[in-house]
Amino acid sequence: MNVLRGARTGADAIAPLCLLIMAMLWGSTFFVLHDILTRIDAADLLAVRFTIAAVFFGLVMHRKLIFTRVTIRQGAMLGLLYGGAQLVQTYGLAHTSASISGFLTGTYVIMTPMLEALLLKARVRQRVWVSVALATLGLAALTIVPGAGATRFGVGEALTIISALLYALHIIYTGRVATEDKAITLATLQTAGVAVLCFIAAIPGGIALPQGSADWGAVAYLAIICGGLTALMQVWAQTRVSPARAAVIMSTEPIWAAIFAILVGQELFSVRTLVGGTAMFIAMVLSSMPDKTVVPSIADAEPATVSETLAS
Repeated sequence: MNVLRGARTGADAIAPLCLLIMAMLWGSTFFVLHDILTRIDAADLLAVRFTIAAVFFGLVMHRKLIFTRVTIRQGAMLGLLYGGAQLVQTYGLAHTSASISGFLTGTYVIMTPMLEALLLKARVRQRVWVSVALATLGLAALTIVPGAGATRFGVGEALTIISALLYALHIIYTGRVATEDKAITLATLQTAGVAVLCFIAAIPGGIALPQGSADWGAVAYLAIICGGLTALMQVWAQTRVSPARAAVIMSTEPIWAAIFAILVGQELFSVRTLVGGTAMFIAMVLSSMPDKTVVPSIADAEPATVSETLAS
């Protein structure tokens, strides 16, 4: 199937909005996690969170799940990439500042079009490169706090760069294997894969469960809304949005994190917030503009071929 970008369908217009809402939900997790991580280890929280999400969506969507060797393999790969990125990012954060971690993690917005062009020989339009540059500047303004970052490149920074690479590969792989008929299945399998990986990482120290109704409510929100639902939104949206553009829209997460922090009084509105948010907003608008040429739909990509390319 070919998609005429100059004559967008309703779904084509909704897909970027889905990614934006997903970034908004991801941004809200900083506010929720700020408190609960003082009482439960990050690996334990990730294991419980994604297990609940997988079970919930499995029960609710079981009639729409399509289990084949292909979908299981693709879902496992998605879970491995995303779960690995989450864990490596968490371990890296223990050895670097939150400021540097936020910026280095966000460099997936640069890595995604570069890897897409390198691995898949995809043509990335000039407008998208401009969007990437703007998003990077905005990300730096929003996340790097003067005087709060490390002055050296150590283990924490290296791990965080690896997590950004895994996020970029996840975005690219999602764009290549996702189709509308498999979206629910891939999202559910990815979530289950993340849960398994995080459980394995959490086992050595023992897995602690949340305590009290407030913590369980926060975990339920993180699991069902910010875990399972966002995975479904990303998989579906990337059947209609290229990986490079998806990365730019998803990188607006720090904007929403800052907005939520300002609303609850954790952070004051500043020039840094204004400049960073404006740059990222312009980048998002530029990257979401439709092309006027007919391009192959990413849903037509051959999953096996792409899997071999990414694995090589």
